[in-house]
This record gives sequence, C-alpha cells and structure tokens, in this order.
Amino acid sequence: MSESPPESTLATLEPDPVWDAESHGDAVDALGTEGLVFRIWGGDWCGDCRQQLPAFAAALEAAGVPDERIHAHAVERENGEKVGEGIEEYGIELIPTVIVEKDGEEIARFVESEDRPIAQYLADAIENAE
Repeated sequence: MSESPPESTLATLEPDPVWDAESHGDAVDALGTEGLVFRIWGGDWCGDCRQQLPAFAAALEAAGVPDERIHAHAVERENGEKVGEGIEEYGIELIPTVIVEKDGEEIARFVESEDRPIAQYLADAIENAE
C-alpha cells in the first residue's frame, strides 16, 4: 500500500520578520498586482534559498498576495539531481527559481542569483511586462 507524498512545504518561505516593506514600496506594489500567480521552487537544504526566500516571502506577505496564488514546490536531491513537482515541465535547473504568471502565461522568471533581491528583480520584470 503506497502513501501519498507529503504536502510540498518550504520552511524557507516563512517571511523574514525584519524585512522592511516601507523601504521596498515599489516592489510591494508590483508584486501585489491583481491576477499574478507565483510558482516558487526551492529547498530547505539550499543555502541560496535559505538566504533569499524569507525576504521574498515577506514581500509577498506585505503585498497581500493570497495563498492560493502562491505555489511552493519543494525540491529534493537524489543522486546529485534535483527532483520535485514541475521541475521538468517548467525547465527548473537552479534554485531558487520563481516564475510569475498572469493569465496562464509566464511574464517573469528569477533564477538563483541575479544582481538584486528576488522581489525587486521580479517587480522590475513585472513592470516591463505590462
């Protein structure tokens, strides 16, 4: 008898309590745009995820993004390969990866390390997509 897999959870998506929303007003406004869906791949074992995702989670919280528009996908390692829901479908190679969709279409993607934090990077991409 097989058990169903555990619910996909990421401890790294607990919002950073010291993240300052007032200092990131433009990012909060962009992330709060109606109709955006956020797909987040990360692993609690991943240093980059532990460093970057709590601040992004705080930004989503400050933007008032409802839980049903945030899809967290826990990534595990098996034999040196990343495994988890949606990895092949969405072409996930590095984590954290965050994809922003609007009306079912990808409008922005953050992959592992960019020149600025996830929230700001995606806010700029969202504004450029509109």
